[in-house]
Amino acid sequence: MATIDLQKVEEQVKIHSQVVKKITTEMSKVIVGQTYLVNRLVLAVLANEHILIEGVPGLAKTTAVKALAGVLNTGFKRIQFTPDLLPADLIGTQIFLPKTGQFSIKKGPIFSNVILADEINRAPSKVQSALLEAMQERQVTIADHTFKLNEPFMVLATQNPIEQEGTYPLPEAQVDRFMLKLKVSYPTKTEEIEIMKRVAYDLEPTINPIVSVEEIHKARSVIQKIYADDKIKDYIVNIIFATREPEKYGLDEIKHFIDFGASPRATIFLNKASRIQAFLNGRSYVTPQDVKSIGADILRHRIILTYEAEAEGVDSDYIVKQVFDGVDVP
Repeated sequence: MATIDLQKVEEQVKIHSQVVKKITTEMSKVIVGQTYLVNRLVLAVLANEHILIEGVPGLAKTTAVKALAGVLNTGFKRIQFTPDLLPADLIGTQIFLPKTGQFSIKKGPIFSNVILADEINRAPSKVQSALLEAMQERQVTIADHTFKLNEPFMVLATQNPIEQEGTYPLPEAQVDRFMLKLKVSYPTKTEEIEIMKRVAYDLEPTINPIVSVEEIHKARSVIQKIYADDKIKDYIVNIIFATREPEKYGLDEIKHFIDFGASPRATIFLNKASRIQAFLNGRSYVTPQDVKSIGADILRHRIILTYEAEAEGVDSDYIVKQVFDGVDVP
């Protein structure tokens, strides 16, 4: 019976995964290469979660997010984060109307569907805190009034490496609310030649809103049916626990590099993202490779390193690799 169900789910996967092809094909009109970035943006849409994208300026981070918003038939707002940005500039404020003697609520740009928080780490902590309620509770409080945010609601944030001038490290509580943290690298030589040609000939194709919210919802309903065996679930939990208690998994060499391991939110997101990976790969069940392929993006911003790790030049990506190499694969 289970086999028949899986076959039915796989048929649904084939039908509803066409929405992924529609998104990526349309985005490729303006994005050269960056397959990893585009795939992860699609994953975020299917998960209805937030993404933090890190990379030096000029790597098409902002362009990719704008292209994604253009493909989806939803609202889009770009917010440029600067050192003088105020929470009211983000969520809105209460305005006094002299004619009526009453206060009126003026909603901020956060009241949209796809939010591009550009260079998010250039704004101070009070602005970052204003995002916390919106990202987690999907609601905003202005004065005494609480407003539900539109559905879908996604914050796609870009940030420059924190070593750059004029940047602030994001609070751990806020970073943990991002499902994925992506590290975008430079394009290949072939891709850069193509980028140069497009700019030289002023080729700016139009992105069309060809994907509806209903199509996304149907794809999400199929993803919920994707099967994850108990061994896969144990594997996910073991990976998370290995970041907290590495010595129990024979990873004594990295214990002194980890201050705090991944939170329970990492377990939830790794399970969710693995199912979406299976969907993107056209399968009705999750494999260990699905978990491995998304693991670094889920965990790299949730492992808090010690000063010793920073002194020795050890980053969270190295820790994640050691964890995946050390935990037994089912």
